This record gives sequence, structure tokens and C-alpha cells, in this order.
Amino acid sequence: MSAFKAYDIRGIFGRELLTEDVFRIGFYLPELMNAGTILVGRDCRLSSPEVCEALCEGIITAGANVHYAGLATTPMIYYLTAKYDYAASVQVTASHNSREYNGLKISGRQAMPVGKENGLGILEQMILRVPVPGNRRGRITDLDCRTEYFEYLRKHMPEHALKLTIDSSNGMAGLFIRELTGSQAKYINLEPDGNFPNHDPNPLDKKNLEQLSRETLRNGSDLGIIFDGDADRVAFVDELGNAVSPDLVIAVLGHVFLQDCKGKVLVDIRTSRSVADYLKPMGGNVIVWKVGRAFASPKLRQIDGIYGGELAGHYYFRDFYYSDSGLLGMMHAINVFQQMHQAGIRVSECISRIATWAHSGEINFRIAGKERAITELCRQIRRTDATPEVMDFDGIRYDYTHWWFNIRASNTEPYLRLVVEADRRDLLEEKTNLIQNILRPFETEIP
Repeated sequence: MSAFKAYDIRGIFGRELLTEDVFRIGFYLPELMNAGTILVGRDCRLSSPEVCEALCEGIITAGANVHYAGLATTPMIYYLTAKYDYAASVQVTASHNSREYNGLKISGRQAMPVGKENGLGILEQMILRVPVPGNRRGRITDLDCRTEYFEYLRKHMPEHALKLTIDSSNGMAGLFIRELTGSQAKYINLEPDGNFPNHDPNPLDKKNLEQLSRETLRNGSDLGIIFDGDADRVAFVDELGNAVSPDLVIAVLGHVFLQDCKGKVLVDIRTSRSVADYLKPMGGNVIVWKVGRAFASPKLRQIDGIYGGELAGHYYFRDFYYSDSGLLGMMHAINVFQQMHQAGIRVSECISRIATWAHSGEINFRIAGKERAITELCRQIRRTDATPEVMDFDGIRYDYTHWWFNIRASNTEPYLRLVVEADRRDLLEEKTNLIQNILRPFETEIP
């Protein structure tokens, strides 16, 4: 079933994700997770009430109970899952995808993610069976924990004198952001609206940052902030309206988490070498791992890391049950940028001190024969360069002395994703053009 991905369940509602599918997922979830009660929340997408209703009906038809949190950010559901020791939870959301999509993010005890490798693969097979209801029917109980979660967040909000422009992308950050950051900030796309009328809720797509960049400049703000649809990701633009690569913010956060102690910091395989270079003198031991919450959160727990982050704008915190939170990421970043501000250092200067490597950003290719394309790319590159250091746990990453690249198949979309980095801009352009020319013959339109 195409809606089952490596990290979650996600697809175009009514085509790739059907109401009957969602009912069956709900029906078999208590068995899969050995859960008598399941916590459920949802985002503001137009299809989310229907998806949520089908999910909850499946759960109670199976004889389990639902604690329904209503409209919620995804990190709020992680927090409640762990704090109240739920055996399972589901957030109905398609995160950063456009409005026609919807999906389910499933977590187990302590908010540990359930991905393809530890449950979703089994669930995908279970829902092929026609559900047979038992004699017992569960019940749905409304759960109002939004105030409690806000109080938790508020404890982490630093005092600051920064001028902020904030774009909630008409997503779930709008539930909390004004109360957290106050009336002095400037807000755009604040109200949750499942139509996402102003732009898609994806901060990685540069066109979705254009409005924030304009408003940050117009308002004379020190920092622009943007969230995705379910508020588990955050991204920034500087006072000049330029996008800040989210992986560099991992280095920024070192000023909070490595200030008093040394420790391990988790990054994904696409992360700039600039981050490790910056954090090492601060006592940060950078560990590279796979992309995605289904891999990052368990790995951070396994290595007992202090925090971690990804190029996509996810930031994970040991003190937040090893989970990711856009709002916490924002508040910790504001804390650092305020310290810099007091020292007369603007956000753009702070980032330029970190970004010593030239980075391509993520480049996407629509390629049907992904493995064949990767094999040919590696063959040709190894003919022209010395033997690289190789990481092969998430696509392929080749590391050379003066440059590196990572090529990997997306776990959620029909793309090959490429990242290239070099210690000189001209070398970056040379290697990026080389790789693009190798991959271009493999490009094809995928329906």
C-alpha cells in the first residue's frame, strides 16, 4: 500500500489513503501495540476530522479506548504519550505536505516512533484482513491538555529583545505561538487553516520562505521564524531575509546544550561538515546517522545524546523524551541569538561564522530507477577521484578531503535527494554540475 512509508503513513487522501484503510489501521492498532487505550490528536487539514473519525471508530470497534486530544501539534502528542505512559498514540497529520495529503504518525511507549521496521510493515499486512468486531466496544473520552502543554513550553521561553517575524504556515504552531512570543512579534499566516491558503506548510521549499523573507525585511526584524504544518519542524531567515540552512542551527544550539557539559550530538547524513567543525571545540561529539524521526529518535536514546537535528529542520532533545519539537527548537535558538544580539552580533554574522563549507542544499531528481542511478553515479565518481570514506547506511555518502556528497532515495516522496558540499564555492559548483550531468539521463516523469 503506497501510503505506508518508512517513518509514518501518508498519502493523498481519497486516493492513496482511504477511509476504510484508516478504519482498519485503527482496528488492528490495539493488537499491534498491545494497547487498551490509545491517545489520538489531529491537525487542521480539511480531511483530518474524517480521518480521525475513521481511526477512532476502528479503535473502539476493536474494543480499545480512545483518549482524544483534539487539535494538537505533533510534539504535544509526543509529550503526552511519554508523560502519561500511553502504550500507543496517533497524530493525524501529513506534516509538511500540501493540503490534499493526510496521514498518521504512530508512537509507542515513551513516544518512541513506530516506523516500517518496527511495526508499520506488520500493520500494512494486518489491514489486508477484514476486521471481525468482538463483543466489547471501547469508548472515546475527550482529553483537554493544551493548557498543561503550554505551561510546559512557557518554562523554556527565554527573555529577549529580538524583533521577530513569525510564519505559522496556517498550521498547528498557531495554537501556541502568540502566547509564547507575545504581542511585540509580527505574525503572518497565524490561524490554523487546512487550505494552507498562502503557501504549502513546507519550510524546506524556498518559495514558501518568500513571504517570510519579505515581511522580515519590511518589519526590520532581527529574525524570521517559520513552522511546518504540524509544528515538529522550524526554520529561520536572518535579518537580511536570507534562509538559514536548518542543519547549521544544530551548531547554534551547541551554545545552549554544550555550555556546561560535553556530550554527543546527533546529525543526519546530509549535515554540513561545518557543524562538526564548530561543535568540536565546544565539547560536542557529533554522531552521523539516518534521516527521519523513526531512526533519529531511537538513535539519540541509544547513544544517550544531549540533542540532535536534521537538515529538514527537526531538532531532537533528550529532555523532551528524545523527540523533536519545532517550538522548543525555536525557543532554544532565540536564547542563543539573544546572547549574540547582546554582544552586537547579528544573526547573519552568527551563521556566517558557522558556515565555513559551501553547501548545495538538497537537490531533488525524479528518477524511477533509483538504485541503478546511484550505482552509476558512484562508479563514475570513483573513476575521477581518489578513494573516499564511505557511509552506506542511508543511501551513499562519499567523503573526500575537500568535498563530499550524499545521494539517497526519499522515504516519503518519489525522489532521489542529493546534497553536495565543498570547502570552496568553485569546487562545489564543479562537483554539483558533474553529478547532475551523470544523473540527468536517468530523470523521468513519475505519475
